[in-house]
Amino acid sequence: MPNNIQGTNLKRFMKRKPAKVVAVCSGKGGVGKTNLATNLAVALGRLGRNTCLLDADLSLANVDVLLGLQPVFNLSHVVNGDADLASTILKGPENVRVVPASSGNFCMTDLPAAAQVGLIQAFSELADQPEVLVVDTAAGISPKVARFVQAAQHPVVVGCDEPAALTDAYALIKVFSQHYGISRFHVVTNQSRRVGDGKRLFQKLSRVTDSYLDVVLRHAGDIPRDDYLIKAVQEQRAVVDAYPRSDAGEAFQAIAAGIDALPTAREASGGIEFFFERLLMPASAARGKVA
Repeated sequence: MPNNIQGTNLKRFMKRKPAKVVAVCSGKGGVGKTNLATNLAVALGRLGRNTCLLDADLSLANVDVLLGLQPVFNLSHVVNGDADLASTILKGPENVRVVPASSGNFCMTDLPAAAQVGLIQAFSELADQPEVLVVDTAAGISPKVARFVQAAQHPVVVGCDEPAALTDAYALIKVFSQHYGISRFHVVTNQSRRVGDGKRLFQKLSRVTDSYLDVVLRHAGDIPRDDYLIKAVQEQRAVVDAYPRSDAGEAFQAIAAGIDALPTAREASGGIEFFFERLLMPASAARGKVA
């Protein structure tokens, strides 16, 4: 990205209210990553936060499907100049704004410089800047996923008590810490059968990371197995919206309260576009800015 972008827009960025950016990721698919991102965003909306949910799964975008929404435009149309950002935004429950992604043909981190500038400009010109941006990344440890996590302030790793899921969660933390300079992770355990299972799983993971990695893990919460969550998925609704008093609904809300209490990084004075500026800058430069 040209060096003069930040200088040109610095004064405007400084006037923006800082935005908290949370990236939800997982080592493997099928562990409930998108469900967490979606319900977290809705629960933050229930807390009165101005929340935006960005579907950053660029190959299998499905936040809109989970919420029963029907997008006409997505971010690829913004980049191509076929639509403005406001035209892509869908209204979800609790006034959460959903920015859908395309499936399979849009790679944000490989955009040419002119498109990068246009994307940052599009988000900077949003009339109503969100307080919180929740990013649903793709599963896995690809560089594209890592860049989203690296650019966010608070990475949230989702895992469940399956050997492959635990192994892949550790692999994600290892790769992101050793190659992208990310040293702090929030961990959400999911699909727990009994009270205490999530805590034990987190302890198992943290024992391994404490032995081999220079990272800090925080157990952000546990989601129990819940038939109401399955029912909400079938109804294409967030369980926090459909069944807020269910075990899963209350668990998501407790996690959201913890996320809400996390600080907003002081250097994020440029609002939501600051996240995209970090995302689209060269990887080596972004790595140097990670706390």
